[in-house]
Amino acid sequence: MEKIFNNTQVAFSLKSDTELDRAYFLFKMIDNQPLVRIGTAVTNFALKANLPVEGLIRATVFDHFCGGVNEDDCLSVVDKMYTKGVSSVLDYSVEGKEEENQFDAALDMTLKTIEFAKERQAIPFAVFKPTGFGRFELYEKIGAKIALTADEQAEWNRVLVRFDQVCNEAHKKNVALLIDGEESWMQDAADEVVTNMMRKYNKEKAIVFNTLQLYRWDRLDYLKQLHEKAKAEGFFIGMKLVRGAYMEKEIARAVEKGYPSPICATKEATDKNYDDTVCYMAEHLDTMSIFAGTHNELSTYKLMELLKEKGINPNDDRIWFGQLYGMSDNISYNLAENGYNDAKYLPFGPVKDVMPYLIRRAEENTSVAGQTSRELSMIKAERNRRKGK
Repeated sequence: MEKIFNNTQVAFSLKSDTELDRAYFLFKMIDNQPLVRIGTAVTNFALKANLPVEGLIRATVFDHFCGGVNEDDCLSVVDKMYTKGVSSVLDYSVEGKEEENQFDAALDMTLKTIEFAKERQAIPFAVFKPTGFGRFELYEKIGAKIALTADEQAEWNRVLVRFDQVCNEAHKKNVALLIDGEESWMQDAADEVVTNMMRKYNKEKAIVFNTLQLYRWDRLDYLKQLHEKAKAEGFFIGMKLVRGAYMEKEIARAVEKGYPSPICATKEATDKNYDDTVCYMAEHLDTMSIFAGTHNELSTYKLMELLKEKGINPNDDRIWFGQLYGMSDNISYNLAENGYNDAKYLPFGPVKDVMPYLIRRAEENTSVAGQTSRELSMIKAERNRRKGK
């Protein structure tokens, strides 16, 4: 397979020299772990104390990793990326809300993004997080098979209505819908709800997509069992495949509670699990659609190779690649340039509310081996190229 991801001219074609300099400065900071920890603590304090730091955050980290403070803000970014063939997934990244009115607001925003997607070819998917529609503890309780009180049952019924409303709307408007994965101890309850949505709305093709976090060693077996159900009951499976975003939390909780860690023992085992799952899905494209969410070049090349071997068109609608906005542009833009379906997750929301998401991104970049240095070396190479070195 020809190595295409080193083409920095394609990767950064949309970035001005100033934007490239900002990206360099940002990843240089993120590369410094103590700085990330201090910066995170200071930022949290400043926001809680209502200090005027939003402008600074907006001008640096926010604008690099986010599309804007509201959905309309994102449209210029969406249109700009689409000039290079890269699509967008509008991701309302407000996290950690616990109130009914906040869940309803997330529902309304998701319905709005489905409408946006229906109207624009550049937005092929909508997305939401299960905990955007209901309390984490509620999912946890149901997953642990603990009986709910009457009030909790009423609350859970409202969560189910929100799920159904969004999936129904996506089905009516023919917009694929990604449902994000979260911590393992709430995921069982979410999986059950999403499977029911697939049963109901994936009768002709995959509209509703669940997420498999493949740093969990049990997820390929879970997919195989789901596949048996899908064959028996006649529905399609949509899956977003990611490595996962809650590793430290997962391991710490397993130690604290004294159960076996749900996380693969090594990075190599996670990589193998990811690639094996991609292979399994690629073998069953008659009933499955893949959204391969990855910043890993090797995994991306492997899926490209698979498609080539099977004679599957790079732009086959059942196969999408995805990365986060502000990261791995060398993968996204070169995939699009070579005719593959690629979409960037484009987070948006008020600066204050999106900070937990941004902090996770910064921490993830410091903890994923090589991610930041790879970004930096690509940016450096492009700066040198532009200077004619």
